[in-house]
Amino acid sequence: MYSNNMAHLILVRHGKSEYNKKGLWTGWTDVSLVEEGLEDARRAGEAIKHIHIDAVHVSDLKRTHETWREIQNVIARPDLTAKEDAALKERSYGIHTGKNKWEVKEHVGEDEFMKIRRSWDYPIPDGETMKDVHNRAVPYYETHILPELKMGKNVLVVGHGNTLRAMVKYLEKMSDDGVSDLEFGLGEVYVYDVNEKGEIVGKKILAANEQRGKV
Repeated sequence: MYSNNMAHLILVRHGKSEYNKKGLWTGWTDVSLVEEGLEDARRAGEAIKHIHIDAVHVSDLKRTHETWREIQNVIARPDLTAKEDAALKERSYGIHTGKNKWEVKEHVGEDEFMKIRRSWDYPIPDGETMKDVHNRAVPYYETHILPELKMGKNVLVVGHGNTLRAMVKYLEKMSDDGVSDLEFGLGEVYVYDVNEKGEIVGKKILAANEQRGKV
């Protein structure tokens, strides 16, 4: 299914968390996975168990660690140790952190809600824009992940919705408006084929989540 001449970049969004289940904006709040989230992680693991993983990167928030732990058990790779970095953490939602996103939508209206939730550079008081996330996640990718891919290593990144959307924007050269329309479901897997120059030459989406964009 996958060429031995290509490296593979595997992006996995963490499984459903306590805040996801309640419809709350999580951001930097360090919450755990719920049982469905552990199942999301195991489903992702099953989807990639045929790929030999050489390196793993996670954020400093435990929902990525818990997701990686479930994947690690499924793929039977106790020898792998994930590299942790805050550059891969979720977007800070500032004053909206901990609020129910659907109640906010009802209060502010569809247009304002989508600006808060998905726009490229719409500011949130005390928080980050998607552009801010891009500006910390992409340098990490270029410094730490891309060199591994160029060496022919298969690299797994277990991240967050906004971190991974920022990476996808960079990898697929999306417009600012394009990334605003991108949904990356909980537990979903993007597998990119990467050549020796570090160029993306193929992509597959595995373990698709039917609830994408609804939590």
